Amino acid sequence: MSREFRRIVRMLETDINGALPIVYGLSAVKGVGYNFALAVCRILKLDPYMKLGYLTDEEVKEIESVVREPQKYHIPEWYYNRRKDYTSGLNMHLVGATLLFYVKEDIEREKRIKSWRGIRHAYGLKVRGQRTRTTGRAGITVGVKRKKTTQQQQQKKS
Repeated sequence: MSREFRRIVRMLETDINGALPIVYGLSAVKGVGYNFALAVCRILKLDPYMKLGYLTDEEVKEIESVVREPQKYHIPEWYYNRRKDYTSGLNMHLVGATLLFYVKEDIEREKRIKSWRGIRHAYGLKVRGQRTRTTGRAGITVGVKRKKTTQQQQQKKS
């Protein structure tokens, strides 16, 4: 059976290059990593290194359903990117815009309760304990200034 090649595949609200292997194409979607993509391919019995452009519309829909509802297909919970949600307490796997929404919501909650992380986010500083003495500076580069030498100082040296 010959399959038609598509240069761009629309999957999970993302345009993906059809020349990429399935695993790498799926990992181009925000919220889906390499290992999760490999698990999806194993569940659907797809060759992970087949080009994404050769997938049929039915296979694309199957991949989308597995990524959106991994509980149904018995993917282990430790693969999910949001375990024990703050409000609902459920294990979820978020993809695309919903993932970005939840991350922003979490940051806003941290700011609202004035936790250490929230304060660091509010001031635009490093949050995860990185060094700040020399890196992460904003604005123009400031170095050590040289002393201006006058003509008299130059004559003394000679």
